[in-house]
Amino acid sequence: MALEVQREGEHDFVGRNERGAEVRIGRNGQQGSFSPAELLQIAAAGCSAVTAENLITRRIGEDSKFRVEVTADRREGASELDAVHVEFDVDLSSLDEEQRVALAAAVDRSIERLCTVSRTLKKGIPVTENLPTGI
Repeated sequence: MALEVQREGEHDFVGRNERGAEVRIGRNGQQGSFSPAELLQIAAAGCSAVTAENLITRRIGEDSKFRVEVTADRREGASELDAVHVEFDVDLSSLDEEQRVALAAAVDRSIERLCTVSRTLKKGIPVTENLPTGI
């Protein structure tokens, strides 16, 4: 099974993968769902978090918690994002300044090299749609 999005009702969709995960998708501002643009931003933040996890936890502790916040620039009325900004919120107080700088550089390199979502967004790729016209 490929990834799918199924309409459940007016402005109400469910995205699914073959492992049983689901996500509610709706219009911007709709209660209980993510807008497609929010999902794009969450994907960038999630990919960065997953990619950096081992680097961070090896240095500050396997049970450490961290948060990744994501925002986007969007011109008023535009149907596109101009930029996505991913920011890590992690307590690095146990590291000295040199270790913090080294960790930040390692995280940046790792994301640049391994984060599929960020790499794809930076590259820009074709997206195709197909609506069947025959019977």
